[in-house]
Amino acid sequence: MRIFLTLLTVVTFGLTGPAQSQNMPVVVELYTSQGCSSCPPADEILTELSSRSDVIALALHVDYWDYLGWKDAFGSKTYSKRQRDYAAAAKQHTVYTPQMIVQGHSYAVGNRLSEVRRAIAMHKDDVDEVELTLHRNGNQLSVGVRAKNGDVGRSIIQVVRYIPQATVRIEAGENAGRNILYSNIVTQWTQIGRWNGSDEITETTTLTGDEQVVVLVQAAGPGRILAAGRLP
Repeated sequence: MRIFLTLLTVVTFGLTGPAQSQNMPVVVELYTSQGCSSCPPADEILTELSSRSDVIALALHVDYWDYLGWKDAFGSKTYSKRQRDYAAAAKQHTVYTPQMIVQGHSYAVGNRLSEVRRAIAMHKDDVDEVELTLHRNGNQLSVGVRAKNGDVGRSIIQVVRYIPQATVRIEAGENAGRNILYSNIVTQWTQIGRWNGSDEITETTTLTGDEQVVVLVQAAGPGRILAAGRLP
């Protein structure tokens, strides 16, 4: 457990200049389930992606396969709804696992490594349109957002918390008898503000617990991810 007393952590994304220039990390959301026999290869791919500094890899466990005989320990109807919202925004009529959604608007079958790599490569050189600044002081997180070159459209600011790794023994269902390693398991997905896409704003929220922290600025819909950052 890390204790934050008077420590101030500052992370800035999207700034120009020799010392601070960097591409925005590509956000990969894996929709997975412990009750899905096709998901373990996708979970392994996400584990590989979680070690990359240029990728923010997040595992969202859905609950709609729980009826098969095993209740996913990390499953949540919140993540099932988020996946359905993506499907509605893309005018798709069904959801499935494993699915990866890259940067909020590119889709890949999660256990097909070549598809996932292509989707990530498509977004590696995305233009940074938004400057995202994160300040942590104790349990207070301050999020600054600024458009760099004009209005980018209405969006929402979200804080995501996740557990880096956990191994689960599956006792029933399609993966019965397996021990499966899961990485970057999302435990909380919270909207902390709305942004008009042009004015510079700052939002503040309180952090509790030891989970890792990611901040996303995402077009409403849900739509494309405009900025992303994580606290070290």
